[in-house]
Amino acid sequence: MTPKEKRNALLAEKLVGNLKQRHYEAFFCHTAQEAVEKITGMIPEGSSVTWGGSMTIRDMGLTRALHNKEGLDIWDRDLAPDREAAQEIYRRAFYADYYLSSVNAMSEDGEIVNIDGNGNRVAAITFGPKHVILVVGINKVAQNLETAISRARSLAAPVNMMRFADLNTPCKHDGTCHDCKSPDSICNYIQIMRNSHPTGRHIVVIVGEELGY
Repeated sequence: MTPKEKRNALLAEKLVGNLKQRHYEAFFCHTAQEAVEKITGMIPEGSSVTWGGSMTIRDMGLTRALHNKEGLDIWDRDLAPDREAAQEIYRRAFYADYYLSSVNAMSEDGEIVNIDGNGNRVAAITFGPKHVILVVGINKVAQNLETAISRARSLAAPVNMMRFADLNTPCKHDGTCHDCKSPDSICNYIQIMRNSHPTGRHIVVIVGEELGY
């Protein structure tokens, strides 16, 4: 392993231990491909599966792999013909067997931070789906909760905003968080997860590669 890979593996080992103390199931995968195989293997045939607005799980090929796995009932908001149909999938997500998402940041102590515009993602992570699988690229890990919140607001949110051609906020013009009150803000809901409840409902898969924003 390279020095960076060694560091990432040691950090991930610490994270897995801290997450288990917080009642999560937690695993480390060295690569995104390994994570895809791990996650598709843990979802049994007959399960209903959906996901939030995560570029991580799309870019790593996870959503494609789930579509290709036989016997799953996939509720894919990306295939909805219009916004109304997509919102219906947002609501159905609360009844899914498995809900998939990434995170915006996570502290080394295992506290998870997510920021949402509509709130559907943080709502489903918090309550509803029987199982929630969270994929965390090693680049999302911050030293503590304060720096995790800063990462989510100052890095993840402005970068995500750049994806939306129809939205306009101050950070879209200079890449810096202004703590704005724009009607187009995607930072309306900030979620801090301290523990998984009930125990084991949340499954965290840490990946030793940089994924997402």
